[in-house]
Amino acid sequence: MTQSPGAESAYRRTPLSAEEMALGQANFVPYVAGMLAARGRFRVNADTADQVELFQGVARKVSEMLQRPVTSYANGREILITFGQEEAPASLAGAAAQHPGT
Repeated sequence: MTQSPGAESAYRRTPLSAEEMALGQANFVPYVAGMLAARGRFRVNADTADQVELFQGVARKVSEMLQRPVTSYANGREILITFGQEEAPASLAGAAAQHPGT
């Protein structure tokens, strides 16, 4: 079936329930932790607010599980989860001091 230009799709995605969010986090944590251990990063499409929330929660739980800082970056299309730095390198700390707010 084709749609005329400008016509909206009848499809509407239902946001995740609290139970689905909890189950999703529980299921993704071991997988994401394994990917971080093997490759140092995990990237996934996350183009809705609830998907971003889901994977940010996963990142927090992975950080607790591995007892290492884990950072997530979302851009509206995808989210990247990677190991964070425990302490900023001196070169970055100096640059941040010279350019506060960046």
